[in-house]
Amino acid sequence: MGRHLAVYTGSFDPITLGHLDVLARTRGMFDEVILAIGHNPNKPALFSFEERLELARGCVDDLVRASPAGAAVRVETYSGLTVDFARSVGAAAIVRGIRNVTDLAGECQLAITNRQVAGIETVFIVTGESFAYTSSSLIKQIAAFGGSLDKLGPLVPRRVIDALAAKRRDPGNPLGMLAAEHHGGSEG
Repeated sequence: MGRHLAVYTGSFDPITLGHLDVLARTRGMFDEVILAIGHNPNKPALFSFEERLELARGCVDDLVRASPAGAAVRVETYSGLTVDFARSVGAAAIVRGIRNVTDLAGECQLAITNRQVAGIETVFIVTGESFAYTSSSLIKQIAAFGGSLDKLGPLVPRRVIDALAAKRRDPGNPLGMLAAEHHGGSEG
């Protein structure tokens, strides 16, 4: 039997501990995993592809160092259709994290379409219960409206908190402008 490569896709804007939880369990199911950072035209990006790539690579390196057993992981970016990327790298499956029933409904439709159109299976991994309500969108909202970044520790890695703080301090960044407008740009 050949090697089984999985592609774990998302915008990862920013990457959360929930994403890393799904990745950690995916490493036990496949021989190799690509964490694939894509562009979602329905979501405005806070971090550039390059920033997301750097954050994700650092977080994945930390994860692999802490738990060396499991599949090798590499982080890549892609544009276009997820199924086209998955086929181009020879993936056996696309991995999607599921937080709740709402996620499942939308993801099932995509999974069926991907199987019918591209012949590629989707594997759903339910995130740990402590991350059931964590989303990148929620993290961005908390950061934008002046919420305490340090209180995000149970939801995102420290390197993400630091990156959010830098964006919030930058008056030329939309996050910094919004934070200053709503809460005087407080960090705390």
